[in-house]
Order: sequence, then structure tokens, then C-alpha cells
Amino acid sequence: MPVTPIGPFACLGNELRSLRGHIAATSSLPLRQPLANIRGAAARRRRHHHERRQLFQQHWQQHQASAVCRASSGNSQASSSAGGGAEEVDVVVIGSGIGGLSCAGLLAKYGLKVVVCESHDVPGGAAHTWTVRAPGGEGLYHFESGPSLYSDMAGRGRGANPLAHVLQALDEPLDLLPYRTWNVVLPEGSFLTEVGASQFCDVLEQVRGPEAVQEWRRLQEFIRPLAVAATMLPPVAFRQDAGAAFTAIARYLPHLLSNGGAALKLSGPFSKVLDEAGVRDPFIKNWLDLLCFLLSGLPADGTIAAAVAFMFDQWYRPDCYLEFPRGGSQAMVDALVRGVEKHGGRLLLRSHVEQILVEGGKATGVRLRGGRTIHAKRAVVSNASSPDTLRLLAPEAVPASWRQGVQDTPLNPSFMHLHLGFDATGKLRRGLELHHIVVNSWDAPGGVTAEQNVVLVSIASVIDPSLAPAGKHTLHAYLPATEPYELWEGLDRRSRQYQQLKEERSRVLWDGALGFSLQNWPALVSLVGTPLTHERFLRRSRGTYGPGIRAGEGLFPWPASPVPGLYCCGDFAFPGIGLPAVAASGAITANSLVSVGQHTALLQELGI
Repeated sequence: MPVTPIGPFACLGNELRSLRGHIAATSSLPLRQPLANIRGAAARRRRHHHERRQLFQQHWQQHQASAVCRASSGNSQASSSAGGGAEEVDVVVIGSGIGGLSCAGLLAKYGLKVVVCESHDVPGGAAHTWTVRAPGGEGLYHFESGPSLYSDMAGRGRGANPLAHVLQALDEPLDLLPYRTWNVVLPEGSFLTEVGASQFCDVLEQVRGPEAVQEWRRLQEFIRPLAVAATMLPPVAFRQDAGAAFTAIARYLPHLLSNGGAALKLSGPFSKVLDEAGVRDPFIKNWLDLLCFLLSGLPADGTIAAAVAFMFDQWYRPDCYLEFPRGGSQAMVDALVRGVEKHGGRLLLRSHVEQILVEGGKATGVRLRGGRTIHAKRAVVSNASSPDTLRLLAPEAVPASWRQGVQDTPLNPSFMHLHLGFDATGKLRRGLELHHIVVNSWDAPGGVTAEQNVVLVSIASVIDPSLAPAGKHTLHAYLPATEPYELWEGLDRRSRQYQQLKEERSRVLWDGALGFSLQNWPALVSLVGTPLTHERFLRRSRGTYGPGIRAGEGLFPWPASPVPGLYCCGDFAFPGIGLPAVAASGAITANSLVSVGQHTALLQELGI
């Protein structure tokens, strides 16, 4: 659906469209990875999977019933929504995802009275974690529901990860563990790859020859000025009012003037950049389709060019590296919660919002399950998806054009997840990597977006042993945004049909987990998640990964909704999908609710 910026931003054109890509480029959603080691293990791999998967599933069926799940709530405070009564704050934030917590943290720092209402018993949204104790009680396995690959989490300056800017503003640094390599299994073979300027060229030399290497280097040179242009305007400098002329445009005008020409190429799909750069090698084009898909959920012809340009700058320069926060994604969530609370904000867990209150045409607060109401003097901010936000509003409060626009927004498919806890003693190959990616076929209909084609695997305890008991590992395998909700729609989660479909649709995940490192070991803990799991625990309409807005065909909406006093942040708002993107959307929303002077002071504090 074509979505246009609101108000004064409508005149900013390509500079604003390129900003969305700058955010998504550092995105940590599914793994977005490169390559290395050579020669096809694919055929040998498949011959051994069936028997080993049967062994896994026997242990799964034996132990699944006895696994006890416990939420990892960090230092978050719990509150019941039961009981009547009312209270008044400046801003109510619905949902404690990364976007909602980023917004609430900055609003609290700005001096506003903020309450975050979270339906779940643990904060974090799609970044939340939980623990499972295996039979025998030997320790806890920590599992993550969402992001698994991160970069530039401690970055500074205009081009830094927006989540890094939020955490710096809240003075909540992360303990980051650096690494450079990961494993890739492609139709051409199995490779160990790393970020950096030259190693991928070594891979290309072996896989495709010297002509492909030259083509790749020409592409890097072509993209270099685009990467510079993609960092012209830091997302935290934006706000949705005329004040953006001071905080974003005037403040960074010299950069706009010096790089504006390159910025014109950033708002379209990356496939156009490839065409202009003369990229013809099929392996390079397949590889970039994969990277684009892992950045945005769409291949190169649907991914905004700025996202990939910024990723090139981050991953293919000398001395670059990736980062994993000690404690996993929960560490990021806990840091944001601490930032909210130390500035006077509150997080209410198990506090399900049943309705956004609208009085006199303006959003004025929320009503929680149990009857409690919280009035908001300044704004209500929804960190829920657009379809889920509409369900919280009375039908008469929603303009027909907004409802139709939300209905017309294409949705990316959902996920399948496999979470395993296993005994690692003496049963793993040496040098086990944190991240693995498997592409079964480049030629499947739909390419990398085909169902059950791309499998991502993270073994977080490889880099952070605290996430599993001693001598054990925790593994997360998933299908990123390729699982159709329609296959699951209407199924009873307690039915045998649902259990059979779970087993059938998770086989490719077992294959992925078994294919490169894991031998005949028992699965001490195993859990399978489906689109219905996503829909239920993340409260995501149809379990979707997010909006499938294609570059050149539409834009993400800005935070202010057509209902006065109601703002939206998260992956359904500008700048879009990905952990840094949703942090940016939370920051933009918070900035829009305070004065230009307060906003400018924050930028000066950040040194940008």
C-alpha cells in the first residue's frame, strides 16, 4: 500500500526515504550473514538426517511434557491490572517491545511521567527470553524469541546503531562480546565466513573465479558513496513536526549538500543499484538476494537500497566485527527497563490493555483488563502492530481511510521455531560457530523467500556459556518470515492435527540443526513454535514478521496516527523492520512529544 509521510515531512523526499534504509541496515532480525570454506556437503548431509532426526524426536517426545518454563523477567516490576480506580500520567505506552521501551526511556529522561503496560509476564516483545529447566534440574536453558545477530551496539556518531544512541542517552551500556565468523551452507558448498574487507573475495575466487572477484570489488566501490549518504541524518535527530527543520535538516545541512546526489539512489530497491553497477554473476546476485531477505524479509527487488549500502559499510570494511550482548537479548531489554525506571517511569507487567480510550476525538488513556484505567495527559503510544492497535479502538474512533490503509498493508509470513537444550560434552565438532545459515536451493520458486528454504540457527551458549548449564548448549533454529499463517489458521493448539503439523513443518529445522555440528546426542529440552505461538505470545496479528512494504512501492507511516493523541512505534511505523529500526521509531516518537530545545539538548549530549 502506498504510505506517505505526514505533515512537514512530506517535503523531505528522498532524504527521508533513505533514512529508513539507514536504520534497517544495522537490523538484527534474523541472521544476515556472509560466507567461506568450500565444497558441497549438501548431498552427504541429507543422507544422515532422517535417522538422527528420529533420535532427536524420540527424546523430544519423552521430555517435552516434563519441561518447566519460567520467565526471565530481569529486574522488571510486576503489577496486576485487576481492580478499578484510575491514575493519570503524561504518556501511556502500550507494549514493552524494543520500540516501546526506547520511547518510554527517552520520554522519562525528558522528564515526562510514563507508564508502560505489558500484557505478558516478561518485557521485551519479540526480543523477550525465557528459561526452561530440563528433567533432573541440572540448570536453566535460556531461549530467545527473536533477534540473534547484532552489530554496532556500542557505536557512536551520526552513523551509529539507533539502539546504541538510546542506550547512551539512558547511560545503560551493554557488555558486548565481539566475534567475526559464522557458518554458511549453500547449494555450492559449506563455508566459514567472516566480516571484513577481503575474506569474501577469497571465497568468490574459489567459488566463481577472478571475474566474480572483480565484479564484487566494483560493486563495493559503487556503493561506497551510497553508504556515506545513508549515514547523513541520524534517526534520533528526527521528530514529526516542523521542529525537524532545526533538529535534522539545518543541523546536518552540510552533509546533505555534500552527499545529496548519492542519496537520490537510496530510496529505490537495491536491485536497481545492482543493475547500475553492472552486477551479472548469478552467485553474487543470489548472495545479495539472501542478505536483503535477512535484512528486510524481502529480496533485492523489494529491499530499500540504503539498507544494503549501510550494511556494506558495516560488514565489508577492515577491522569490523559483530557483537553479542552478554546475557543475550534479555540484556538489552533489561538495560532499557533500567533506563525507564531510573528516570521515574514504570513498567506494569501482566497489564493487558483492552481498549484505547478516545474522548472528544482524542486518545486520552487506556482501560486495562479488570477495569483499571490510566489517563494520559499528553499521548498514548502503541507499540503493537497496526492491525492489533486498531482492535483496541472503538470502530467509530477509527477513520475509514486509516482502517482501509491498514487492511491493505501487505504482511510478511510468519516463523517456525525449534528451541533445543542439549548435552555438549564431547559430542560437537571443534570450532562450533555461534551462527549458521542453510539455503537449500537458489532455484526454488520464490528463491530465498520460498517456504522452508532458508534455515537460520543460533547457538548462543557458544559465545556466552551462562545461557546454558555447564557442559550443555542452547540452540535456536528458525524459518525467517517464510511460514504461511494460512496453514495454521483456525487450528486448535490442543488438537492432534496441530501436533502433527508441528512435527511435519519442523522437520527442516531438525535437519538444519543436525546438518553441520550435532551428532547422536539426546535433546534434553525441545520446544517447537509455530505462527500460532507467535500470534499468542507476541500478540502479533497472524503471527506476522512485519509489514511487507516493498521499496519504491510504499513508505512506512510516521508515528502520529490519524487519531489525535495516539502515536505508533515499532516495525509498523517509520523506519520499519529490525531491532535498530524499531528503536529509532521509539526515539522519533519520544522526540515528537517534547520541545525542540529538549530534543536539541539530547543530540548535543550524544555528540551528534
